[in-house]
Order: sequence, then C-alpha cells, then structure tokens
Amino acid sequence: MHPKSSPADRLAAVGNQMIEIHLWLGAELARLRESLGDADDAGRSRDLRAHCLSFCAALGRHHTGEDDGAFRLLADQVPELRPVITNLITDHQVVAGILHRVEELLAADTSMPTDQVRAELDGLAALLESHFRYEEKRLVAALNALGDRSGTAEDLLGLTAPPAG
Repeated sequence: MHPKSSPADRLAAVGNQMIEIHLWLGAELARLRESLGDADDAGRSRDLRAHCLSFCAALGRHHTGEDDGAFRLLADQVPELRPVITNLITDHQVVAGILHRVEELLAADTSMPTDQVRAELDGLAALLESHFRYEEKRLVAALNALGDRSGTAEDLLGLTAPPAG
C-alpha cells in the first residue's frame, strides 16, 4: 500500500479524517469518564484535571475549526447543506456551554466536584454521540468530494487525529 502523498490525495479523505477525529475524541471522553472514579487522591485528581482540560481544548479546537473551515467551505460549495450546517453549529454552541461549565468546575480550588463533572461529561457524551453520527452521515461524502480546493484537514477540521496506537 502506498502512502498518500499529494495534497489532493490528503484532502480527498477529509471526511474520513473527520470520522477518525470523532473516534479519537469519543475514546478520550470515555477514558475521562472512566477515570472519574480515580479522582480521590490529589495526584490523580490533578492528572484528571489536566486530561479533562486538554480534552476540552481539543474538542473546542475541532468545533471552531469546523465552523470556520469545513462548514464555511461546504456552505459555499454545497448550498443545500446550509440547514444541516446551521444545526451542527447550534450543537457546537451547546457543546461549548458544557465545556465551559466543566472548565469552571475544574477551576475550583477545592476538591474536584466529581459528581458534577461526571454529570456534565455524561450529558456531553450523549450529545456528541448523536452529533457525530449526524455530522458524519450528512457531511462525509461532501467533504471527501472537495478534493484539493481548500486547505489541509487541520485547516478544515481544527485538528488531526493522533496516530493510532
């Protein structure tokens, strides 16, 4: 199998890269939720806060990248997707609100409010599961069809999925 090396080859799979990013974000969120039971001691709590803040930043970058990159491009190139994009941007705003609440909870100088963080992350997980599936169902083919008319996947999606493993 030959590695994809031309810009057109890399961009032809932007929709597939979006799926990879979603899978990675979903796995990270699952790890965070599982780790909440380990937040009892101070060292683990500190590590969990750092992981959670890192996750929140990555998810925020992804959604901002989509709003400013892929969604603008798709709205111009495939106008019939504009209602879908509007729905997805609304979801992004709801997600941003949840991320903000999580960040506020983690910023407290007291012990980590594990139950409150868990409730926010559970709600986030439910929303993202639906959001990611809808986005993938409606946009992957259109993103893959863009070819080399735009920037990199990172330009369009806010980040790239880390290598597997």
